[in-house]
Amino acid sequence: MSSPSMDKTHVEHLSTTPAIREPGVVDVEYGWQGNNRVELLENGEAYFPRVFEAIRQAKTEILLETFIVFEDKVGEELQEVLIAAAQRGVRITASLDGFGCGELSTGYLTALSEAGVRIQIFDPAPKHLGIRTNWFRRLHRKIVVVDGTIAFIGGINFSADHLADFGPEAKQDYSVEVQGPAVADIHHFALLQCGRPARAKYWWQRRRQRRSELAFTDHDGQVRLVYRDNGEHPTDIEEVYRQVLRSAQRRVVIANAYFFPGYRLLREIRNAAHRGVDVRLILQGQPDMLAAKLAARMTYDYLLKSGVQIYEYCDRPLHGKVALVDEDWSTVGSSNLDPLSLSLNLEANVLIRDRAFNRDLFKRLEDLSNNHCKVMSVDKTPRGRVWHMTVGFLVFHFLAQFPAWAGWLPAHKPRLKPFSHSAGSDT
Repeated sequence: MSSPSMDKTHVEHLSTTPAIREPGVVDVEYGWQGNNRVELLENGEAYFPRVFEAIRQAKTEILLETFIVFEDKVGEELQEVLIAAAQRGVRITASLDGFGCGELSTGYLTALSEAGVRIQIFDPAPKHLGIRTNWFRRLHRKIVVVDGTIAFIGGINFSADHLADFGPEAKQDYSVEVQGPAVADIHHFALLQCGRPARAKYWWQRRRQRRSELAFTDHDGQVRLVYRDNGEHPTDIEEVYRQVLRSAQRRVVIANAYFFPGYRLLREIRNAAHRGVDVRLILQGQPDMLAAKLAARMTYDYLLKSGVQIYEYCDRPLHGKVALVDEDWSTVGSSNLDPLSLSLNLEANVLIRDRAFNRDLFKRLEDLSNNHCKVMSVDKTPRGRVWHMTVGFLVFHFLAQFPAWAGWLPAHKPRLKPFSHSAGSDT
């Protein structure tokens, strides 16, 4: 018997539970929290064992948000550990994106639901003429919080293409494990997103985020959650990048899968290089989507002529979203530096002030750039006839303005919809 995919379950109509408001539209701002232990997890080989072990050890609660789950060996293990946790009484809420998880079968979701896992689908939508229509304003975050004491956040989805044995298309990616006071903020945020009651933040706590990123601290183990939504915080992640670029004194390293930032962020990258800061970008050279490479290359001349060093990672697709500034500031998260992540999708990053973490990340990125990348130079950037340049100019400005235009469309308003295992059955 076959298992129909999630878009056939019509979850938006078949549950008596009221629809929950769009996650991310919450007026909460989080400040720096000290005395945390943070550990960089590179690729699925490091990430999946730590997450699955934390789920196996869970005693009271698991909150999970992800863009993609595939029914491969990783997705099957995720299902197994969640079912086992639910059966021993752990309260579990899994929020899945309706586009990224749109091919999950009813059987897969029903097994979780019947075990007691509360499943919520962000913006489920059926296909029209075999094509999905819910392309924009995705739930792109990747967050797991276990028992309110350990959190994982980054760019890694629950799919086997984050493991090296997947082959040439295996992704290079990063996440971070956090333990300490900052987990309370990540937990609070995750509770709000899934519609669960959460402790209120008072006005002086909500305003802490507006303090400048220029005020660096000598204390390690500092972590702050920053996110973007389509409500009160549409530019928070981009603003953080711009602030730290303005404050950079010695080095900046940005490794980002989909690189096509707006004018202001490009200008801050260029200005840092003009000041003599060692600015390095590690971008896709072997992209999973050719358009990502073409878009990024439209910025190369502008940046290279300013002294920015650009490396294209060519071993396999780069999926990471990480950066570091000087010797103590780093960020890891789900946000690319492109119009979708910076202007439309729901994203979350952690900011980290920790010298040991910064050194570890720098060492790994330096190995990547020195041993696995192609160095780009002005003479290697694509050039062509006048019409090529004209088309490139038009595409550049179209992409730069695309988020604003997309916001004008009479689009549906995405919502979290509860999945009900009575919504469908295998046929």
